[in-house]
Amino acid sequence: MSNEIAVMLVDDHGLVRKGFRRMLEDDPEIRVVGEATNGQEAIKLAQELRPRVIVMDMAMPGLDGVQATREILKQLPDTAILILSMYSEENYVRNALDAGARGYVLKEALDVDLAGAIKDLAAGKTVIGPGVLTPHHEPDPDYERLTPREKQILELIAQGNSNKEIAAILNLSVNTVSVHRANLMSALGIHRTTDLVLWAVKKGLVHLP
Repeated sequence: MSNEIAVMLVDDHGLVRKGFRRMLEDDPEIRVVGEATNGQEAIKLAQELRPRVIVMDMAMPGLDGVQATREILKQLPDTAILILSMYSEENYVRNALDAGARGYVLKEALDVDLAGAIKDLAAGKTVIGPGVLTPHHEPDPDYERLTPREKQILELIAQGNSNKEIAAILNLSVNTVSVHRANLMSALGIHRTTDLVLWAVKKGLVHLP
């Protein structure tokens, strides 16, 4: 079916790939189109299959998931990549998002809805799984100084929306969104979108799937 989400699985453990395939095969909106056992194979297979979403293990022999993600997105920038990892530390999450991954989920988080995460990624959303970053809900003076519009834009950025998409959602010009984006990042002392997403999640200001 043309509306199915084509998914490729990448993991060096066959049982893990088999388990993921079983989790996904009953969902009529998702079709697993291929499997790769390592980063190099993933790069080659992604170019052949052009999947909408790739579920990528982070730790693999040779080329790891972050390196493979970076290489795949050079050729297929519209592909959404979900990193599966054993590591919850912020530097691992940052490296994955910097490489272009749109999601990061812990392998040990058994309550993760993998199909739901894939659908969210296919819809252009960012997915940060439970247990990755622990939100702290204390009031933040920098955040409180943002205007209501800047707070709206902050949440939409953290959800993975581009300036053009935010402009359409809020019925604003792209230039206006760009100005608000620059202002809020300056107010928070943040210079990269990756850091903005991590900051918003840690502060408990953005509720991602």
